[in-house]
Amino acid sequence: MNLCDFAPEYIRAIQPYQPGKPISELAREMGLDESSIVKLASNENPLGTSPLALDAMIHALYEVARYPDGSGFALKAALSKRYAVSAEQIILGNGSNDVLDLAARVFLKQGAAAVYSQHAFAVYPLVVQAIGANGISVPARDYGHDLTAMLDAITPETRIVFIASPNNPTGTLSSAEDLLHFMEHVSRDVLVVLDEAYNEYLPEANRTDSIEWLKRFPNLLITRTFSKVYGLAGVRVGYGLAHPDVANLMNRVRQPFNVNSIGLAGALAALDDHEFVQRSYAQNRAGMMQLTDGFRKLGIEYIPSYGNFLTFRVKGDATNTQKIYQSILQQGVIVRPLGIYEMPHHLRVTIGLESENHKFLKSLEHAIGELD
Repeated sequence: MNLCDFAPEYIRAIQPYQPGKPISELAREMGLDESSIVKLASNENPLGTSPLALDAMIHALYEVARYPDGSGFALKAALSKRYAVSAEQIILGNGSNDVLDLAARVFLKQGAAAVYSQHAFAVYPLVVQAIGANGISVPARDYGHDLTAMLDAITPETRIVFIASPNNPTGTLSSAEDLLHFMEHVSRDVLVVLDEAYNEYLPEANRTDSIEWLKRFPNLLITRTFSKVYGLAGVRVGYGLAHPDVANLMNRVRQPFNVNSIGLAGALAALDDHEFVQRSYAQNRAGMMQLTDGFRKLGIEYIPSYGNFLTFRVKGDATNTQKIYQSILQQGVIVRPLGIYEMPHHLRVTIGLESENHKFLKSLEHAIGELD
């Protein structure tokens, strides 16, 4: 018998998460110049990194021979001040994905269950399966979370519910009223993970005061990230906010030094770069209009989005989607196919700079023409 046969079946059955195609990989595959390629596949900030964060990270390089602060004291203090929570309520992670995994490791086991929506972030079923727990996928409503159906799907074995708002990859948003209703009716012995990775891209009118809810609901965990609007995807810093007892358990299983010193320095500085966040928000709104206008002119159906990306439908059968995707790749533009999200007729595009959006729309128009 092979050694790997002794690994649990639920581990051997995992299909690894597939990130967006790197620029270097496409350049090798297509024989393209890397400088000519536009990557719009991974919801990265097209403006780059917060200048304050970049400067802080450069200075932190001189101390990389030292281990980072394993407690993340300075970053926790800044987050505590920003959100009026105690440091004991904060969990730092190697990206918010790490925080999602910590929650699964603490609250799930074989025989337990977790609930999430169809078309929701692919990491939710992955962290559930890695524990050997049962994943309950609830059919989406208009590509978004059907919170009533998710509430009904909870069983006595359910220990976690994952809710993404805005949701990746569809960009849909659950209203504050619906989220609050869910929290008021879900059992207190079920942890509700509210994934707010794209929160900073929301217009003020659409934001939810979810952090204030922590005072009412000890079973709420809010996850956020520095990978998106702050432009720190490459150094992997995320965080969770929860009841101190929940945070304490999650911090017990957190790996020592799970956030590196470069990331800690960058995240701390990025929190104060309000000008960069505002520029990123404004650029995203303008880019959203540019792409939606372009889709309408091309007769492309898309899902209205509250994130920094748009998901659009390709006409015809699923083979057309693959043809469009390949054609766009050959023209040096990387977008994201969504077959793993049970959306074989859709592609997702990150909102880029004006010139990048223009190149994408021209490549899409050319690809559609090739189908005719």
